[in-house]
Amino acid sequence: MELITIKDIAKALNLSTSTVSRALRGSYEINPETKKLVIEYAEKHNYRPNPIALSLKENKSRSIGVIVPEIDNPFFSQVINGIDAIAYNRGYHVVIFQSHESYKRELINLEHLTSRRVDGLLISLSGETQSVEHLQELHQKGMPIVLFDRVSEEINTHKVVSDNFEGAFTATEHLIREGRRRIVQITASPFLSITKERVNGYIAALNKYGIPVDESLIRYCGYDLAAIEKMMEELFSGDTPPDGILTVSDRLALGCLAVLKRRKISIPEQIAMVGFTNLKAAYLLEPALTTVVQPSLEMGQRSAELLLDLIERKPSSIPPNYQTFKLYSELIVRESSVRH
Repeated sequence: MELITIKDIAKALNLSTSTVSRALRGSYEINPETKKLVIEYAEKHNYRPNPIALSLKENKSRSIGVIVPEIDNPFFSQVINGIDAIAYNRGYHVVIFQSHESYKRELINLEHLTSRRVDGLLISLSGETQSVEHLQELHQKGMPIVLFDRVSEEINTHKVVSDNFEGAFTATEHLIREGRRRIVQITASPFLSITKERVNGYIAALNKYGIPVDESLIRYCGYDLAAIEKMMEELFSGDTPPDGILTVSDRLALGCLAVLKRRKISIPEQIAMVGFTNLKAAYLLEPALTTVVQPSLEMGQRSAELLLDLIERKPSSIPPNYQTFKLYSELIVRESSVRH
């Protein structure tokens, strides 16, 4: 099959080549109807950008680097899908590394990406990352960087995040309205921005309903099943076990569910559960898991658009107007948190 070009699309749709080019790049200068028309035609006729030709023309690698904590996490898998879709349509390759929640691995990943001369970087920080000097140095040298999900306020660049505070507040409030009073929040690394925001949302909901904050019910835990089991055993060994659980990820929720079932603790009668990020199989669990859904695909798409806009931005003495884009989450209520 012969590949079509931008000129072919322009001729077929009676548009200029520059309009087609900007529409394929997702430019905001093009109205949505024209953009939709161009993209649908391009997809129908199997249009494929030529990254090699573009890189020779622009003296760029036409590739972007992505560093995530874990590809095996469904949330980050969806983010990567969003990134890849935008990058592909705009003629870029995506090079993906995972830090495995390690600061050291994050540094090594960054070295590999810079040696490959990527045009820009998208990164979600590892659970161990406290200092972001490695990113600041790279950014000051002119590397376009966009942070997503797990971010740092110490770098002045675009950031794309979920409304973690509101998500945790809504989930905690739901548990309170279901009659729960000893609600434990099981969260990840205390260094992460998402952890701080979700803990604050949890505390704000308790304060709203006059429930004292018990620091022993805020638990920081890794994703290792043994660590989850140890923490759960501690929570249920006392005289006043929790009657509600809010986890910051569905992966933590799965570990908690396994322990509760082994101890024959009924859900939601004895304890209610809410997870975060919405595993695709959450509704298939027994009981189906109530969860806070984050717009992971949209986060990837928005992050990629922002980064590519920075990469393709014409040189100027005026610095970019960096912003933080907050995407809203939604609580999906299922059987795990509602008494029959």
